[in-house]
Amino acid sequence: MDALRHGWPLSIEGAPLLQPVETAFGELTGEAMLISATRAATLKLINQIEAAAPRQPVLMRSAELFDLSAALAVADPALDMANPLKGPFKALALEWEAQAKAALELARMAGVLPAFLVDPQGAGEAVTLTADDVAAYADASRLQIATRAKLPVAAAEGARIVAFRSPDDTREHVALVIGEQRSDRAPLVRLHSECLTGDILGSLKCDCGPQLDAALHAMAEEADRGGWGVLLYMRQEGRGIGLVNKLRAYRLQDQGFDTVDANTRLGLPDEARDFPTAARMLELLGVPAIRLMTNNPAKVAALEETGVTVTERVPHALPDNPHNARYLATKRDRSGHIL
Repeated sequence: MDALRHGWPLSIEGAPLLQPVETAFGELTGEAMLISATRAATLKLINQIEAAAPRQPVLMRSAELFDLSAALAVADPALDMANPLKGPFKALALEWEAQAKAALELARMAGVLPAFLVDPQGAGEAVTLTADDVAAYADASRLQIATRAKLPVAAAEGARIVAFRSPDDTREHVALVIGEQRSDRAPLVRLHSECLTGDILGSLKCDCGPQLDAALHAMAEEADRGGWGVLLYMRQEGRGIGLVNKLRAYRLQDQGFDTVDANTRLGLPDEARDFPTAARMLELLGVPAIRLMTNNPAKVAALEETGVTVTERVPHALPDNPHNARYLATKRDRSGHIL
């Protein structure tokens, strides 16, 4: 991820050199680009049905060489309005699909636009890795408890916090445990993805802040009744696409796109949260079964696929406001949330 943030090219065994477009520098040119299927669909390279798998890679070329300016115009949807007539482009056969998928996944983890110049002229020294290295980086089994402490919070003065760390990942997740842990009663659990704008700044564009606050108070009430609760606070901003890309999606929403279409134009998946890591956190806490606070049946299914037993889905809907009404309607109508 550091390589992508610094604009260094990647040398993934079995694939040509890949230069991240967003952070690249210098005089670079290339005959081809690697982008995701959803971004390719926006550029009319393939139809929406073929683009249903959002992390599929697409190799493409133009009539002329890509310099950095032209490559960024392909990669960044913020430039679509200023330069809507891109192309013509042609999709090419891709013989190193596993490596391409690994590169796009690494771009998502790094929070940069999922677009690469392929074997560019003028690239610097590359960082060498394999497709398996990316899979190992995301291996949830390597997560361990780093430390524990008491953490009195407004909703529950007796709360305890547990921090988790992986040797390969700079993100540090935490769990807040409210009430006394007991083996005979499944805890009330909220899997909450980090949201700087909603949790800290009080953004009205989403319901994250109110949901976080309501979950903590619900767990405190559960503890008062003899039960307990666990808040998993996951460092996966924007449902896993990163803060900057989330704000890019906000900009596209300002242009009239809903949350799903905004992510599609960015070339990113609408759902990229790390459920295996959430399951590993619960395993380390000794929690095999949970009562999950969510309006999203897909979240229940995703956790159950990792081996977590969800004994009950506890509704967690809150009133909308004029700024997030469309966002919540999109959750309901396009993502299957029960609201």
